[in-house]
Amino acid sequence: MLNGKKIIVILPAYNAEKTLTQTYREIPFSIVDDVILTDDFSNDDTVRIAKEIGINHIIEHNTNLGYGANQKSCYTKALTLDADIIVMLHPDYQYNPKLIPAMTDLVANNVYDVVLGSRILGKNAISGGMPLYKYISNRILTLIQNICMNQKLSEYHTGYRVFNSKVLKEIPFQQNSNDFIFDNQLLAQCCYKGILIGEISCPANYFEEASSINFRRSIIYGFGVLKVSLSYFFQKMRLFQFPIFKNL
Repeated sequence: MLNGKKIIVILPAYNAEKTLTQTYREIPFSIVDDVILTDDFSNDDTVRIAKEIGINHIIEHNTNLGYGANQKSCYTKALTLDADIIVMLHPDYQYNPKLIPAMTDLVANNVYDVVLGSRILGKNAISGGMPLYKYISNRILTLIQNICMNQKLSEYHTGYRVFNSKVLKEIPFQQNSNDFIFDNQLLAQCCYKGILIGEISCPANYFEEASSINFRRSIIYGFGVLKVSLSYFFQKMRLFQFPIFKNL
């Protein structure tokens, strides 16, 4: 616990056998109370390794449901375990688990309700291995989103996030996409709700075993981001109603 808050780390996994152990071992269990791994029908030994290293809560999907669906399972389980703070960490070791204390401290002490680990704050995104086309698209999409959503975030596309559990109880995340755009929809919902979002610098760490969507999926994701941003703008202008912002 940290400041009396129960902290649960969720690991949405897919083919993470090569990096799961390293990720798990660097989780700071001095403050983390529990870990949940959801396996989205991997075709490797992710589940076997998760059991061997001692992860208490393992959820196995019987078919590949998608990145968003994987997170939905994780968040739902964490809420049933009465988490106060939920850390979403990719088990591919692309994000450094050692930042968990710094990120959770901001939530535990009520500075922010959501904290993002930003790969863009600082200067090592490219040197850390982020492909140039992804860096450029990240900057362009973030600029558009900040304009449409009246925010000043450095990036919306990080997979390293810490939530006050009350946020996930208030946000209808179950109605979001089961695909990669889930992350973006969830942040847009938080912005629409007026939830305070903070960021800390997180070194980029791209390598062969780290998961990454291909160029085609990146293009699809980019158009999805534009759709979410414009939906937010038109919803705020009261020109249209969109399901993801219903009851917020």
